[in-house]
Amino acid sequence: MAVCPSGHDSASDDFCDICGMRIGGSPPPDARAGGGASGPSSVSGAPSSAWPDPADPVSAAEPCPRCGTARSGQFCESCGYNFAGPRFTPSAPAASVPTDPRGYSQPTPGPGSGSYGSAQPSVPSGPPLPRQAPQPASSFPYQQATWTAVVGPDRAYYERVQAVTGPEGAAVEFPSYCAERRFQLVGNQMRIGRRSVSRGLSPEIDLTGPPADPGISRLHAVLIAMPDGGWAVLDPGSANGTLVNGSEIGVGDQVTLHDGDRINLGAWTAITVHQG
Repeated sequence: MAVCPSGHDSASDDFCDICGMRIGGSPPPDARAGGGASGPSSVSGAPSSAWPDPADPVSAAEPCPRCGTARSGQFCESCGYNFAGPRFTPSAPAASVPTDPRGYSQPTPGPGSGSYGSAQPSVPSGPPLPRQAPQPASSFPYQQATWTAVVGPDRAYYERVQAVTGPEGAAVEFPSYCAERRFQLVGNQMRIGRRSVSRGLSPEIDLTGPPADPGISRLHAVLIAMPDGGWAVLDPGSANGTLVNGSEIGVGDQVTLHDGDRINLGAWTAITVHQG
């Protein structure tokens, strides 16, 4: 249990769950940017920094139009807003519809009418319009196929991580039991990470645990729907990196996924995507 500068007991060790203040001062430099004498070297097939997960740095940049958090990458660290997507604009409130004392909605008066319901709609004369044929499935790119993400532990990946993390990684044990979980991929994006009460972050693929993988960032990766009905994965700048089929992907690189591809992240977590 961490204690924030205001004296609150916080379950989160980076930001206070009560007041949101940073715990422990400024975060250490990112080991992925080149490492140092005390940090592990980057090795192909394994993440390039160790645990515990440092707090993601926040730089003075463009504020998120949805929650106001300073921008630190393509996706907002707090709410997951996509800065590269369509600009966010608050929705206008719905217009009220007058009702009579019985609770029934009344029609809006038409031009020149003096009271509700007195105006008749204008109906053009002539033959009825032909009915439109239903649009083919290709007109709805995000509904062509069903994709599922299966989350579970990966012993082989854990052993490779242990080989490059040294004494720091020795404190992380492989879980004795971890039930397999399945998430259906829906919508335009699926965030992968750990829930944070202080930041108001609730990723669609929540890997908070138990068992908890300490190498997973709050917002670790994002699955993005493609126009052809497929999916891609993007690492917005996690502390420990993301691998696809054993190869680490670059920060901000969007990698197209195929049926059976395996995403590794954290200390021992594997996410396998299946189509159909």
